[in-house]
Amino acid sequence: MKLYFLLLLSVLCIGPSLARRGRRGVGAEHFFRGKLFYHHHRHNLLGSTESQINSIGDPEKVSTLWLNQTLDHFTPSDTRTWKQRYYVNDQFYKPGGPVFLMIGGEGEATSIWMTNGAWITYAKELNALCFQLEHRFYGKSHPLPDLSLESLKYLSSQQALADLASFTVAMKSTYNLTDNKFVAFGGSYPGSLAAWYRLKYPHLVDIAVSTSAPLLAQLNFKDYLGVVRDSIDVTNSQCNQQIQKAVKSTEGLLRRRTGWWMIRKNFKLCDDFDGSNQKDVASLFEALAGNFEDIVQYNEDNRAFEGSKTANITIKTLCDIMVSNDTEETAFEKFAKVNDLMLNVFERNCTDFKYLKSVKDMQETKWDSSAASGERQCTNPRTYQTCNEFGFFQSSDLVDQPFGNLFSLNYSVRLCKDVYGKIYDQNFIENAIEWSNAYYGARDIKVTRVIFVNGSIDPWHKLGITSQNQTSSENVVIFINGTAHCANMYPDAESDIPALKAARQQILHQLTEWLNN
Repeated sequence: MKLYFLLLLSVLCIGPSLARRGRRGVGAEHFFRGKLFYHHHRHNLLGSTESQINSIGDPEKVSTLWLNQTLDHFTPSDTRTWKQRYYVNDQFYKPGGPVFLMIGGEGEATSIWMTNGAWITYAKELNALCFQLEHRFYGKSHPLPDLSLESLKYLSSQQALADLASFTVAMKSTYNLTDNKFVAFGGSYPGSLAAWYRLKYPHLVDIAVSTSAPLLAQLNFKDYLGVVRDSIDVTNSQCNQQIQKAVKSTEGLLRRRTGWWMIRKNFKLCDDFDGSNQKDVASLFEALAGNFEDIVQYNEDNRAFEGSKTANITIKTLCDIMVSNDTEETAFEKFAKVNDLMLNVFERNCTDFKYLKSVKDMQETKWDSSAASGERQCTNPRTYQTCNEFGFFQSSDLVDQPFGNLFSLNYSVRLCKDVYGKIYDQNFIENAIEWSNAYYGARDIKVTRVIFVNGSIDPWHKLGITSQNQTSSENVVIFINGTAHCANMYPDAESDIPALKAARQQILHQLTEWLNN
């Protein structure tokens, strides 16, 4: 559970997502990682800003609307409703054209995606009507007045899928779309939702494009760091060695109080550091590993249009620091310089690492609290979903990786218990994960007309479908060597590798074929 700042989480990959939980300090650049995401910022200190966006269509013609949504789809006697936000772009639509539905995830849905991204390129080509539906309990879609446990029991992927079904039925009626084909899009957690929507409601959605989707719920996602290690090694074969040396040096400083002071000074910690406090130690080491994890996960994705602050920071950027020729600097000092870079990019004065602070933040129940709005948006609901449905805890339990072993699975499970109560122990989470995999089918999902897309650099591909022999011939699997999380969903760029360009074209070709048959 990263207690760093909060990386941007786009509505798509966001992460992902549920991809990170616990860090105070970029991602949503993603879906669930069992850890906090960084929150989305509008300015990129490294050069790319929204002023440079080359939108497809007119952003002023995108409508923001609200649907009267059912609170509990599975209890007919509960007639309570709430307002769910959605966006509409009809600039490319021609009567009879397909309907594209972008599924929101664990972060705020934004209108910028209504005129940007590969799906909008497809919409223009195929004359599609475009919708984007914000996920319940994220962004401005507040089903209930607070985030208490009593309220959060209405937050689940099952309820979210039923929201999609209710929304689809409403849009069919409102826009007279009775004969139009519907295509669901999503990346990261929403990528899973896209495939699951096609699985559970095939009469409402005809095709799904499921990108970077973790379909296998897993308690201990220790292989995440294995992909991070391998991706770093491909970039610079000396980098992992320097990271490992730096981590060992930092671990050595835990043995004495003078070492604690050096850790606080070099990593610019916000509070005094007690090296005997195992929870704070785990939180700090996870945050320091997260500096690399987040950059690997989104390496060279074209995220600048969202306002991502790390869009121009790559694996090479960090490894150039770690393997610099400055012989006067130790690996430990270079490791601290990487942390300095992230602090500067996010305009932070210090690194927040206190475990109890994170627990307190995630126990906040007000929508205007830091765990539900502002730079730590939605960390409470995101954490709840990881503890209650999926796990996805990126521990340091994998032996052969350079980041040490101080943020184990036990640390992640303990956070669930400390935030939500003793019932959320490992047995509870394992049972929840078992149910999720039984309900959706994990990687043995029985579904048709789904395009599964993953990238080799993205750690989440380990939990997805990456080869055609893993699924029916009625689906299409695209595995892109050399790309990261949701890369195919972002706007294209001249610098995109050929495999990424080919993947986008293959998706368009397959959509065209299925829509015409």
